[in-house]
Amino acid sequence: MKMTNQEYGEYIKKKSPNSHLGSNLLKAFLSGGIICAVGQGLLNLYKYYGLDAENAGTAVSVTLVFLGALLTGVGIYDRIAKFGGAGTLVPITGFANSIVSPALEFKSEGFVTGMSAKMFVIAGPVLVFGIAASVIYGILLTILK
Repeated sequence: MKMTNQEYGEYIKKKSPNSHLGSNLLKAFLSGGIICAVGQGLLNLYKYYGLDAENAGTAVSVTLVFLGALLTGVGIYDRIAKFGGAGTLVPITGFANSIVSPALEFKSEGFVTGMSAKMFVIAGPVLVFGIAASVIYGILLTILK
């Protein structure tokens, strides 16, 4: 079956589901906003109990990663992500989800060849390019100063 680019474009447009951009944006904003509000609440709580700003920020990051991993492990985070879309992927909880999800998915293949080997399938490229970019930026900053 031979199609022109225009015919193929029309065919794809007919077969593709319509995107509900407005509602998707609202859901992402709400879910990401709630996660960030929880983070701010934790920051205020840790400061209230005597941590300085830097240590409170670290404690918030650790707590949010833990909560993201825990909620992924019990199957709640996936339901939140299905509702909120990118709003749940951008905060640090999305990073925890990207580590725990493959680990859970491949745990049946064994501890080493399954869970441990596949844990960074999603987050691995992000880590590699993030670390590489930080090294390059550090080198440039050192050279330009």
